[in-house]
Amino acid sequence: MKSISFLSFFAIVALSACSQINIGDLQKASDKAEEVIFGSGTTSPLSNDEVVAGLREALEVGIRKSVDLTGKEDGFLGNDLIRIPFPEEAQKVKQVALDLGLTAQVQQFEETLNRAAEMAVKEAVPVFVDAIKGMSIEDGFAILKGENNAATVYLKDATTAALTEKFRPIVQKAVDAVELTKYWTPLVNAYNTSTLLTGGQSVDPDLTGYVTGRAIDGLFVYVEKEEQNIRANPVARVTDLLKRVFGQS
Repeated sequence: MKSISFLSFFAIVALSACSQINIGDLQKASDKAEEVIFGSGTTSPLSNDEVVAGLREALEVGIRKSVDLTGKEDGFLGNDLIRIPFPEEAQKVKQVALDLGLTAQVQQFEETLNRAAEMAVKEAVPVFVDAIKGMSIEDGFAILKGENNAATVYLKDATTAALTEKFRPIVQKAVDAVELTKYWTPLVNAYNTSTLLTGGQSVDPDLTGYVTGRAIDGLFVYVEKEEQNIRANPVARVTDLLKRVFGQS
């Protein structure tokens, strides 16, 4: 017969209210007591190391899924949630290009912005893994007990600078290959000069910075979705350790 711990004994007494119980009832009470004391599905409390290991595992699972979703063909271009449009503040610049008969080039240009993002995010995993390895016990418990996006916030703080450095040359190469890019900077500069007279809003000519920032933002949209899924959905906890950590959080 399964042994009954000292703590379980007192829980049994409370549950049975000192009444007469048989062996079957005793076993059920013991099981219930262990559930009350330790949490459902576990036989011992989680150690600090287990909590941090579980969170690292969860983050890596979520990151790899997010990169797979956004880094595939049409991961950005075919996804209205994160699709990168012609820069909002540059719509008048876009209209000038259309007026000049550059419709096909404008369409190619917008497609290239998104293809550049899809290529860039494929390089994100090593950056995230480095950040995960640097997670402390304090970070781990703050994430576990924090809001539903606490891990995402942690990763944003820890990786945005490195992701920007990693993504920017990839985006730059892709953007430079598009014919319209040749016209972008002079077109924007000419437009910005005109705003000095018209009082309109100037446009940031740094197209690479725009795409890089939007690529990072789009990636984190899915990192957050995966985090919330793992927290809320037991089926998404694909390893025993994830089940233990998030089952008791």
